[in-house]
Amino acid sequence: MKKDLNDIAAIEKAIEKKYGPAAIKNPKSGWTKKKEKKYLEELKNFYAKMDKVKIKRKISEFFYIKEREDKLASDRNCPVCEIYSFRPRDDLYMEKFDCCYKCYINFVEGREERWFSGWRPKT
Repeated sequence: MKKDLNDIAAIEKAIEKKYGPAAIKNPKSGWTKKKEKKYLEELKNFYAKMDKVKIKRKISEFFYIKEREDKLASDRNCPVCEIYSFRPRDDLYMEKFDCCYKCYINFVEGREERWFSGWRPKT
């Protein structure tokens, strides 16, 4: 169904009357190269902060207290099969065995000693 431009203009005027001129303003109309540069710099700083995975504080010669561990910076790729996963089940195996659940079943289960000694399958 084709709308008449007069109908569209009437709808826009009604929206502007009810919600104000900001409701019909094009979001790109106020965007400048200066704002773009500032936005990209803030984005770069944000991701630089996310890359700080672990911050430790030394309390003695032998002990450290883990102050913060950033979960957003964790790698979701399995180092063995290189599959990206959001499955919570894989988190456990990634922490303990450094592989996803599927690779755990195929290569680790029943052979944990060999796995922890450093053996990995050839890709």
